[in-house]
Amino acid sequence: MRALVQRVKRCSVTIEGKLHSSIKYGMLIFLGVKNGDRESDAEYLAERCSSLRIFANEAGKMNLSIKDVKGEAMVVSQFTLYGDTHKGNRPSYIDAAPLQRAEVLYDHFVNQLKKHLGDENVASGVFRAMMDVELINDGPVTLMLESKNR
Repeated sequence: MRALVQRVKRCSVTIEGKLHSSIKYGMLIFLGVKNGDRESDAEYLAERCSSLRIFANEAGKMNLSIKDVKGEAMVVSQFTLYGDTHKGNRPSYIDAAPLQRAEVLYDHFVNQLKKHLGDENVASGVFRAMMDVELINDGPVTLMLESKNR
């Protein structure tokens, strides 16, 4: 499982021209699910995201977590994180988990993140929907986390 994490000043998801969800200061997490991923991968990544120290302390050093700054998180499903372009210019998504399994693990990740941050501090997109994601990247700070690299 992969989480592309971006520190944001704000973020929103719009679906079919209607605002679906939004957050203020915090992180946007694009989540990709791979074949063979399990609930334990979602639990591990949710804990890592909630503990990741990418927010500045009073000295300006990235030493605080999203919990420390009482930030919010937006989770958006992103199967293209497992796009493989080694053979040509058209990505192959053979490593991405099947839709049904990916949705179960996506939901599990969101629920685990809510346990760490509180229900009111976690927003999400809609699995399988075409979404417009708008964000103001803060820094910019962007990191890739993987459950298999523990």
